[in-house]
Amino acid sequence: MPMRPASEAYTVQDYQQWQGDWELIHGQPVAMAPSPSFDHQRVSAAAFRQLDESLDDCPHCQAAFEVDVEFAQDTVVRPDVLVICYQPEGERLTRAPDLIFEVISPRTARRDEVLKFDLYRAEGVSHYVLVYPEAKKAKVWRLVQGEYRKVGDFHDESCRFELSRCALDFDFGRLWKRKGVQA
Repeated sequence: MPMRPASEAYTVQDYQQWQGDWELIHGQPVAMAPSPSFDHQRVSAAAFRQLDESLDDCPHCQAAFEVDVEFAQDTVVRPDVLVICYQPEGERLTRAPDLIFEVISPRTARRDEVLKFDLYRAEGVSHYVLVYPEAKKAKVWRLVQGEYRKVGDFHDESCRFELSRCALDFDFGRLWKRKGVQA
């Protein structure tokens, strides 16, 4: 019987000591891609800005931009944009967000579409949005009885997100357009 090489498993304590940008998924280190492209950053910022403004009147929910989420002692990820509907305990997020947006880059597409899709589903993230800047499209998924069900593909349409403590309407057309800028 051939022997399988042992793989090392790391913890959050190890992760906190590392230099550079990493994620830790089920004990395995995953190097983050180099600095995101300008288009990736612009779309992420537009999503954050719209979510943040939509939550101005909600005393329970808040948007965050590229913050670590510690799901377990061996799993830490950094979504592009997220919404939490609880007050964090301490400096780190240790509970599932209600909503996560991941802006897809060619280098990270498989990780976001497969690995994080499964992770976020298992961790109970209610809404997962995959944003494709080049196609000007977003795929929206909603957690129903422990499984993600596709809500739809959005280009210039709006989608209503029913979060645990409030609801918000998100206009996907605003991700691709800027006032005063020709497309």
